[in-house]
Amino acid sequence: MAERRARDRRVLGTAVAVAALLIGAVTAVLTGGTASAGQQTALAATAGCGKAPTLRDGTYTIQSGGRARTYILRLPANYTSSQAYRLVVGLHWLNGSANDVVGNGFYGLQQRSGNSAVFVAPQGLDAGWANTGGRDVTLVDDILRVVENDLCVDTSQRFALGFSYGGAMSYALACARPAVFRAVAPIAGANLSGCSSASAPVAYFGIHGIRDSVLNISQGRGLRDSFVRANGCAAQNPPEPAQGSGTHITTAYAGCRAGYPVQWAAFDGDHVPLPVDRNASSSWVSGEVWQFFSQFGSTTTPSSPAPSSPSPSTSVSVSPSASVSPSTGTAACRAKGAVNAWNNGLTADITITNTGSSSINGWQVTFSLPAGQTITGGWNATYAPSSGQVTASNVGYNAALAPGASVSFGFQATHTGNSGAPTGYALNGSACTTG
Repeated sequence: MAERRARDRRVLGTAVAVAALLIGAVTAVLTGGTASAGQQTALAATAGCGKAPTLRDGTYTIQSGGRARTYILRLPANYTSSQAYRLVVGLHWLNGSANDVVGNGFYGLQQRSGNSAVFVAPQGLDAGWANTGGRDVTLVDDILRVVENDLCVDTSQRFALGFSYGGAMSYALACARPAVFRAVAPIAGANLSGCSSASAPVAYFGIHGIRDSVLNISQGRGLRDSFVRANGCAAQNPPEPAQGSGTHITTAYAGCRAGYPVQWAAFDGDHVPLPVDRNASSSWVSGEVWQFFSQFGSTTTPSSPAPSSPSPSTSVSVSPSASVSPSTGTAACRAKGAVNAWNNGLTADITITNTGSSSINGWQVTFSLPAGQTITGGWNATYAPSSGQVTASNVGYNAALAPGASVSFGFQATHTGNSGAPTGYALNGSACTTG
């Protein structure tokens, strides 16, 4: 508890912000028998509370360790400086980018958050997280300092997650900054970014495929076990699904220190960021990770959420049929697609820009997948069918597309060797230019 109290006091901002926004203790709702119902979490206001923000959604450059580094920031749609928000750091994989993390909705958490969190996606050097000399931990320190000086963040509600190299970096943050991050969720990670110490507790949710051909599951188990020990949990060998079962099994460890649970999810699959169970239309990862993160007490929910904002329980999936009928006919457009591929899987990020002079209220984008590709899940759109010529339809919160505005959406897919990008884009029946 001493570490927790130190964390809660660490970033109290200016006297004005404290006077206006020091929020009282809130009862943490903790599951799996890991904490008592009476556990309290103090919500600490940052210097950005109570003042007009200068930061907006966008890409920013920051000096860190003597060199220019970048990060992408995403604010809640209805951000107000009188509300202390969660903060989530999303970390990309090797040869990925901050744009990739933004493109998949911060591994699906941005949609789940229901406008309750600020999201940050840093960019690694050489598209990775070597963390040489602790440089990437320092980068995150520097980003948090800038963001929290400008925005209102609940310092007891900081989280980090990532896939592959990004999972390794989220583990490194848990090791190096246990008083800063409340919980982390490495997906298919390994000890690639170092670990300065794993002796202090941090809530931990590890996710790994039993058939991971890039980073063997034993490496993920090793990360998990270091926090099983640090969190005082009872050692055990949690069950894992059989090969060919197409399922996942999530286990909550017993005996952990109050407020510091450990969970482990093993799935029947390879090295993928958003695994999908057999016969399911979307990944289970975002729902389980968000549930794990959001159990640790709650920030004050914005009092007037935007009517079009997504609900935390909303999921985006491959739909058997398109259900949204655009209210506007043809439209001029520009399309850009980017693919990140591995073994027999890929993720694709698509951006469509309305280059016409009229607003669109409701859109459908058609495109052709290369032979052998099959969509298994997606974000920011529904998809039908899952192969061949596909139609992506808007979801409730992104139907409007003003002249000059863009919308981004994407999907995860399997492939049989051809990992090319989609082709032949059209918006509401009108062919798009590319580039």
